[in-house]
Amino acid sequence: MSKTMTEKILSRHVQEGALEKGAEVGIRIDHCLTQDSTGTMAWLEFESLGLERIKAELVVSYCDHTSLGFKGESTDDHIFLQTIASHYGAKFSKNGNGVCHQLHYERFAIPGKTLLGSDSHTPTAGGLGMLGIGAGGMDVAVAAGGGLFHLTVPKVLQIVLTGKLSPGVAAKDVALEILRRISVKGGVGYFIEFAGPGVKSLSVPERATITNMCTETGATSSIFPSDKVTEAFAAMQGRGGDWVELAPDKGANYDKTLKIDLSKLKPLVAMPGMPDNVHDIDEVVGTKIDQVYIGSCTNGSYYDMKVAAEMLKGKHVCTEIDVIVSPGSRQAWEMLMEDGSFLALTKAGVRMIEPGCNACIGIGFVPGHGHLSLRTVNRNWKGRGGSKFGKIALCSPQVAAASALVGKIANPCELPKVKVKVDHLTVDDYLILEPAGEGMEIRRGPNIVQLEPQKPLPSVLEGEVLIKLGDGISTDAILPAGPLTQHLRSNLPEIAKFTFYYEDKEFAARAQEKNGGFIVGGDNYGQGSSREHAALAPWQLGIKAVFAKSYARIHRANLINVGIIPFLCDTDRLEVGDQLHLDVSKLSGDLVLINKTKDDKLKVHHDLSQREVEMVKAGGLLAYTAEQK
Repeated sequence: MSKTMTEKILSRHVQEGALEKGAEVGIRIDHCLTQDSTGTMAWLEFESLGLERIKAELVVSYCDHTSLGFKGESTDDHIFLQTIASHYGAKFSKNGNGVCHQLHYERFAIPGKTLLGSDSHTPTAGGLGMLGIGAGGMDVAVAAGGGLFHLTVPKVLQIVLTGKLSPGVAAKDVALEILRRISVKGGVGYFIEFAGPGVKSLSVPERATITNMCTETGATSSIFPSDKVTEAFAAMQGRGGDWVELAPDKGANYDKTLKIDLSKLKPLVAMPGMPDNVHDIDEVVGTKIDQVYIGSCTNGSYYDMKVAAEMLKGKHVCTEIDVIVSPGSRQAWEMLMEDGSFLALTKAGVRMIEPGCNACIGIGFVPGHGHLSLRTVNRNWKGRGGSKFGKIALCSPQVAAASALVGKIANPCELPKVKVKVDHLTVDDYLILEPAGEGMEIRRGPNIVQLEPQKPLPSVLEGEVLIKLGDGISTDAILPAGPLTQHLRSNLPEIAKFTFYYEDKEFAARAQEKNGGFIVGGDNYGQGSSREHAALAPWQLGIKAVFAKSYARIHRANLINVGIIPFLCDTDRLEVGDQLHLDVSKLSGDLVLINKTKDDKLKVHHDLSQREVEMVKAGGLLAYTAEQK
């Protein structure tokens, strides 16, 4: 039987269940990654498993989100992460070394292997042919300890690329075109595979830009073939021995196919609100901007930085705006210094920011009230840049550089052509630390708080609807990222106080006063980040269940991991203040939700597998895992 690339990889890693679409399987994970935003909790969860050391082939703990240590608690987290990784046998990437996703495909990714990361953009590694999947910290902790990662086998969407990108058009435009066509929900339940003659025209960093952004479609993962282009990139990284070829079999079956002619694409911009709010450059040219940010895990490669530098060389950015460039890795940073681009960017009036996530999640460079920030990042919903009053538009480095010159959105195709060829890369792994082993003392600051034990599910859930939300509620809306909470990621009682802060500042206090209750959402509840804090914080406040029309994949899993049941129902009949009663002694078939306030009954159901039912009954993944020992 002919197989897709996804089927080839999964078939070699399935340890439990049958590899059939829609079935739940447990797969072996080769690599795991964490970062400092989700890693403190993930390592606390790993520690609770009682293991002596990691069992996965490779685990890397990256420090990238708050690498500048903007508060003392963040610095304490970094020291904790460095020492606990070293103690249990994981590598540690120090502050300033770069963003986990770019670093992993540069320094560690291997075609055909599996990667599980506590960050939703883990599929970036698919640019090099590795199957990367984003998950919550608990799932990563279990996988790092040798446990299986369970997922429902998705369908496979094939995207066939033909032609070649025109000057001024970039890989980011390919990703934005995909989002324009299928939306932020169009990838839910799918793996995305890229094929066609256009693939060979894209470098590995360009492919990684696309797989990074495909996360915004809701896809479980996305992947490119591993070909001669991949081999050449691995060789430049000094990792030629890691390369293996990966391609689908002839005649492999796909559930859907989408065709994109690269030669017909134009520069695109996703205007504020959602990554799929995509417009042709001609529709938005001339729109005033206040900031430009070039970099991030989406467009932080040396190639992207070099393109921007060549466009700005000998010119000056508009003094009415602020412009920053933040390379995605120390490798890219050093290459810019080596070839003179760093100086060219500095002379152009650009502020150079150390490699890391930083501004992408609102740690610095926060847009002002009503300001429009044009960025090469991957997300642009309300509050993403650190303030709900700022606005973010997404674009390529080419559009960003062209716009930086005039202080307005501009079309790079109207500027002289820029040609960049990368024929070598500097390799410097000084800031990737090897583990010392159990002799390393784990250092814990006072802000690092152990999780409370998970408790079994009661037979009856009762309480009040504490908040009702619309469609597309993101994890940032559930629990803000950025300076409000970034320093509290290892202190669940404190970070929980910011739950739904942008939606309803009184929510946390009300939940504590009423001893928990229920959340009501709409469609695609919990889209976005893999941050399990968006599930842990409601759990800390006593939330008993969520009722919504549909859920984003990772957040659904995170709710189950903490013992909160993600119920499905017609939420239009529920309102804030409704007193609800639900018998959950038998979690099978339709259940009857009794609305005591309205004297109404509503059918609700769930789509939990039998394993997930057992998990929520135990109280969550950690309690369930302990029971299995």
